Amino acid sequence: MRQILFAGAIGLFLTLVGTPLLIKLLARKGYGQFIRDDGPRGHAGKKGTPTMGGIAFILATLIAYAATKVITSEDPTFSGLLVLFLTAGMGLVGFLDDYIKIVKQRSLGLRAKAKMAGQLIVGIAFAVLALQFADKRGNTPASTKLSFITDFGWSIGPVLFVIWALFMILAMSNGVNLTDGLDGLATGASVMVFGAYTFIGLWQFQESCANAQTLTNPNACFEVRDPLDLAVVASALMGSCFGFLWWNTSPAKIFMGDTGSLALGGALAGLAICSRTEFLIALLGGLFVMITMSVVIQVGSFKMTGKRVFRMAPLQHHFELKGWSEVLVVVRFWIIQGMCVIVGLGLFYAGWAADK
Repeated sequence: MRQILFAGAIGLFLTLVGTPLLIKLLARKGYGQFIRDDGPRGHAGKKGTPTMGGIAFILATLIAYAATKVITSEDPTFSGLLVLFLTAGMGLVGFLDDYIKIVKQRSLGLRAKAKMAGQLIVGIAFAVLALQFADKRGNTPASTKLSFITDFGWSIGPVLFVIWALFMILAMSNGVNLTDGLDGLATGASVMVFGAYTFIGLWQFQESCANAQTLTNPNACFEVRDPLDLAVVASALMGSCFGFLWWNTSPAKIFMGDTGSLALGGALAGLAICSRTEFLIALLGGLFVMITMSVVIQVGSFKMTGKRVFRMAPLQHHFELKGWSEVLVVVRFWIIQGMCVIVGLGLFYAGWAADK
């Protein structure tokens, strides 16, 4: 429990104090946001706002995790390190994308093939490594079985697992990226999901099959390799994003950029895979799914019928064009995300209680 508190508090402090320093550095170098001409007109005033702010909470998370291990004299785990690797790796791909946007002043950044190649390299490395490093009970950070509350069904094998893991990583990364269109929207929503995974990791640790002898019902335990350390990582991410939100909320002094959105998506996918809650993330991160589906529906409808379902996609811009203020859209979408987290945690607990 001390590790969770330390990680969250250190991450929060670092981004609260460090983000203003990053803002000054980026502003001095002229690394400002490039605004697309086809976006909502109200966003034109955001041009030039420092971007690549994801650097702040990525570094804060890594430092918070390392400092926590030093303070508590606890060893890092393979599960925790792999999630951090996925977070930082996806963040690096996003950083290259942001850097090209700024230097070459083009809104598309990395070429699609190059961006996809970077995501695939990081994702495949994570997926392959996640099936290694078995503990004394034979548990690896990830499982080749599909999961909702826990693993279920037969093993899909290592090859299909890698493909499945890549799908999750790409889906969550692009989902957060699409959500990151309004001040504080993606950051605040991510804080809620990381809070949920902090709770899930702590609960799985308390009800771990490794402690079966002390449990009331050993049949209702969780077979997860490093649940407590996953909670530590989630707490570090939650605290770091919370501190960043202070500067990212409307009117934003800094944007996370693809550096941040790809990193957060990778972190969410990594936590879901390593905590054996792969399908549950679709509910816990319901806002990201909803916004992604709005784009799929918009594109599909236009290609098939020539008509658009929404005034603009992603969904948050549709409501902006309907006359909602940016703050109103963000707060209401946060409420939707909060309800998704509550329902997701409710199902998580209900699934555990049903086995008892």
